[in-house]
Amino acid sequence: MKLKIKCMRAGAVIPKRATAESAGLDLSALLDQDVIIRPGEIVKIPTGIAVGLEVGTVGLIYPRSGLASKHGITLANCVGVVDSDYRGEILVPVTNHSNTPFTIHNGDRIAQLVVSPILLPEIEEVVELDDTARGSGGFGSTGREKLS
Repeated sequence: MKLKIKCMRAGAVIPKRATAESAGLDLSALLDQDVIIRPGEIVKIPTGIAVGLEVGTVGLIYPRSGLASKHGITLANCVGVVDSDYRGEILVPVTNHSNTPFTIHNGDRIAQLVVSPILLPEIEEVVELDDTARGSGGFGSTGREKLS
């Protein structure tokens, strides 16, 4: 399988894995000037790239764990979804959960892209669903005790 990547603007960084077995491809910021993200603020950071995903796959954009755990910088939408038919520039909505402004510089690795297979089921409306042991029990319905 190949992931086609198009540079939309000069200076865009082709995503790559930090190690040979990294699941995610690092996405880098493509900025004309530094961007300061104030506490609680959300900013869309351009990457300057577009991707050509194969049908039956999805691009999932995840936060970088170091930015999140050390600086409170994460994605505003938790996980971004890039559909296989989207061909526009990837923008990353970043938010600052810390109490300190954070500066993103051109070329900074801001998120990671993971390509995954997906199912595209046909939708069938039904009157009833199959019964299960859990049934309609929602949040907390299985309890907090350990299962043995």
